[in-house]
Parts: sequence; C-alpha cells; structure tokens
Amino acid sequence: VQLQASGGGSVQAGVSLRLSCAASGGTLSSYAVGWFRQAPGKEREFVAAISQSGFNIYYSGSVVGRFTISRDNAKNTVYLQMNSLKPEDTAVYYCARSISIGTSNYQKPTTYDYWGQGTLVTVSS
Repeated sequence: VQLQASGGGSVQAGVSLRLSCAASGGTLSSYAVGWFRQAPGKEREFVAAISQSGFNIYYSGSVVGRFTISRDNAKNTVYLQMNSLKPEDTAVYYCARSISIGTSNYQKPTTYDYWGQGTLVTVSS
C-alpha cells in the first residue's frame, strides 16, 4: 500500500485546512495511520494517529482540540482536519502506515514502516 498526502497550502493564522492521505495498491483498512510533521531545521514530530478501526485515536498535546484525525476505509483515505491554524503549525506533513499502534508506540516514527511524500502547510500571522 502506497500513501500520498495532499491538501497543504499557504494560509493565514486562524483558518482551517484538511489534509488527505490516500492509499493506492492495497487496502488502507489493514493499517493504522499516523500523521507527522517536520518544520525547517527541526526533527520530525508526531501529530496524530488512528487505528485500523478508528476506535483508538491519539494526538500530540500541541494539536489536541484543534486537529481531528479520521478515516474513511471505503475511500481508502485518512484525513487530518486542522482548525485554528497557528504559524507554529508550519511544516511538511507526512502520513505513514503501521501494522499496529498502541499507547507505548504510536508517537514513534519507527512504528511506521511506509511513509508517503509530504504536503507543505505554511501558516502566516
């Protein structure tokens, strides 16, 4: 299963964007999916993750209450709804798949075995 992130853009602070992570070549429902981001000069950081069923969802503290991760397995797509965007949300956003995520590993990049190409989000003040 290959992943492709899309939906990024340049926006003003306070507005919303929705990112999509579309899968091809297989069924995304077999995988948990995580969103990570990497700002210039910084390490890649965890943003949000969702289990195969969508029952288990995790967020980083910096986005909880503003971002929502969801999935539509019928469309083979995972979404990241980003509201109230801030300049510090500026980064390249990546989606990645994992066979299994849990409370001990959802935030670790090594948990995910395939990464899609990122999509750039730029938030100006």
